[in-house]
Amino acid sequence: MRMLINSAETVVADALRGMAEAHPELTVDVENRVVARRDAPVTGKVALVSGGGSGHEPLHGGFVGPGMLDAACPGEVFTSPVPDQMVRAASLVDGGEGVLFIVKNYTGDVLNFDMAAELADEEDIRVARVLVEDDVAVTDSLYTAGRRGTGGTLFVEKLAGAAAEAGAPLDRVTAIAQRVADASRSFGVALGAPTTPAKGGPTFDLPSDELELGIGIHGEPGRERRAVMTSAEIADYTVDVLLADRKPGGAVLALVNGMGATPLLELYGFNAEVQRVLRERGVTVARTLVGNYVTSLDMAGCSVTLCEVDDELLRLWDAPVSTAGLRWGR
Repeated sequence: MRMLINSAETVVADALRGMAEAHPELTVDVENRVVARRDAPVTGKVALVSGGGSGHEPLHGGFVGPGMLDAACPGEVFTSPVPDQMVRAASLVDGGEGVLFIVKNYTGDVLNFDMAAELADEEDIRVARVLVEDDVAVTDSLYTAGRRGTGGTLFVEKLAGAAAEAGAPLDRVTAIAQRVADASRSFGVALGAPTTPAKGGPTFDLPSDELELGIGIHGEPGRERRAVMTSAEIADYTVDVLLADRKPGGAVLALVNGMGATPLLELYGFNAEVQRVLRERGVTVARTLVGNYVTSLDMAGCSVTLCEVDDELLRLWDAPVSTAGLRWGR
């Protein structure tokens, strides 16, 4: 196994220690697995808390900071964080205006965030919750009842985070987060399997002359396997699947996301094809983000997320953000 780690048992803790050294603007509690804004709690501001299994970086810890999350709870690799982490995070960042939990739709995440909300209520912390279930590839798959939560999580965290930073109350921030979640659709493609530290090898077998259409961010099976396709063919297939599920009536945000091992040279080339298909299908792209944002360790592949936006949501997207993984306007 060739991985830049000390051991499978310490990989998350080691990463958190390194994150703390690189980002003094964050408070990183390695022992209790909470990453928070150093200026938290921000009095009079709704706090946003999210989290999930490690291995998807920069999601979620890389999105903690002004304009996005107030705290994130990293679990073990591909494993949900526990309720104690979430309650600790909520207590740490609650500025008196309530806390919004942003939850990807995976069974462990949903159950543990629900339990954390009940525990937070006992500590007089007002909590709301939004579930992100944007993956159109499959329904009721491994780890999931309903659709999986994937790249749309970035849009929810950014847009709701901007609203909270601007002083919107909890009900308004929650409504914006839900609206963005409802307007987001994602689809992923795997060109190679990820390697988990615990397994020390690929999590599934994918022959070198095949790809998996509709893969999940933990390597869950997709819709089908096909012979390797060109970038243009993958873009045609992916965009058509997204638009068949939800044809936007207005402009969209587009995320062309790498799964961890696909270089930017390929992602930008793929983005050119995605933009071509969207133009051919009559879809206006207001903003585009290209890069590795919601990853699956070292999986080779990509995903596309579209989110329909209006002028209000576009202003929230353009609002300043300052995190390890996303930064502009400051």
